[in-house]
Amino acid sequence: MISEELMPALQGIVPAWIVTTSDDNVPNCTCISQVYPVDENHVALSNQFFSKTFRNLQSNPHAVVQVIHPADIGMWLLEIEHVRTESDGPLFDEMDMQLAAIASMSNMEDVFKLQSAYVFKVHSVTQLSEAQHPAATL
Repeated sequence: MISEELMPALQGIVPAWIVTTSDDNVPNCTCISQVYPVDENHVALSNQFFSKTFRNLQSNPHAVVQVIHPADIGMWLLEIEHVRTESDGPLFDEMDMQLAAIASMSNMEDVFKLQSAYVFKVHSVTQLSEAQHPAATL
């Protein structure tokens, strides 16, 4: 599912967005610093400030993530399902190091602190056409 074509959109150059819903179907959209490829079928999201997102995922593990390719501004949607949370170990350490690099590039070292890594199964990956891209309406 996670193709080589998609990989540049997962490098943290352009922030991503996750949309979750509450028990009563109220959507919540949160900016994410990092969508990290774990393997062909899983991604991990950096949890820095996810209080509402975390609550939503406890009752509804399904979400949608939007990522943007930094070279061509191509937009991709990933339908995902939360499967576990990691707060230590090799994946957490790797994401923490990458997040530190992202923070350093944006002069936000004091703000970016990885709390945990949310691991999701990827159910589908869709590349939006130019007509579907929000910038097409500008």
